[in-house]
Amino acid sequence: MKRQLKVRGAISLLTVLAAVAIASITFATPSAYAQEAAATESSAFKFLAAGLAFGLAALGAGIGLGFVTTGGLAAISENPKMQSSVFIFVGMVESIAIYGIVMMFIILGQ
Repeated sequence: MKRQLKVRGAISLLTVLAAVAIASITFATPSAYAQEAAATESSAFKFLAAGLAFGLAALGAGIGLGFVTTGGLAAISENPKMQSSVFIFVGMVESIAIYGIVMMFIILGQ
């Protein structure tokens, strides 16, 4: 039963990644304007890179936060003194999303 759940989870994750890849290729194609072709291409890829930087960081932080909170709640239920340690781990996982936001602003600032 667990193996089927892992396979289904992997298939759904691959489906989501494939959809993101197809959408990024579709929306990254430059529009056909007469005078602004060079400026449109660079800005389109800049926005795509910024979106991917933040989106993937937020996705990773969300998945990691699920695992950390599950284990943290189990640890707190056995030993309530572990609460401060669990909060530190949760903060470490959430910092990944903050790094994604910082990278997004760095990319958009160039």
